[in-house]
Amino acid sequence: MFEYIYRDMLSMVRFFPYGLALGLLMATLFLWAVNGARKRRGKLPAAKLPVAAFVIYLALMLVITFLSRESGDSKGIDLELFSTWGINDRNNAFVIENVLLFVPYGFLAGFAFGRYRRFLPCLALGAATSLGIETLQLVTGRGFFQIDDILTNTLGAVVGFLLYRLFGLFGKK
Repeated sequence: MFEYIYRDMLSMVRFFPYGLALGLLMATLFLWAVNGARKRRGKLPAAKLPVAAFVIYLALMLVITFLSRESGDSKGIDLELFSTWGINDRNNAFVIENVLLFVPYGFLAGFAFGRYRRFLPCLALGAATSLGIETLQLVTGRGFFQIDDILTNTLGAVVGFLLYRLFGLFGKK
């Protein structure tokens, strides 16, 4: 199973330049718009590095989840809970990869945006983002819409959030 995870992660490295380029563009536009609005309201600008890191990671996730598949590669809906786990090592690897994909997302959300420094908003963000990705995969034919993916992605965001909180505890003096 771990060999599958290693191979899958290695195969995704080729998409990093595209994700990074898209992320830098998205981060620049996002920060320009947000900080323009904040300036008009008399607020301090948003922290550039944490917000940029979050937006770049979001772009990387989108590129990986869409460009790693051919259009029309897979279509369908699987609403059976826990239908993926336990079938074989390959499917178990997919489950673990889905969790791992969202760990940095949950971690970076707390650094980038104050509202996601609390559990429920971070949980909701992870679930909404995963639902959005699954829906887009279904519409574009670049993946199955699986309830298990939403659950495991959300779990990854929660793990990332917990790591963020743990990191915050050790970062205080």
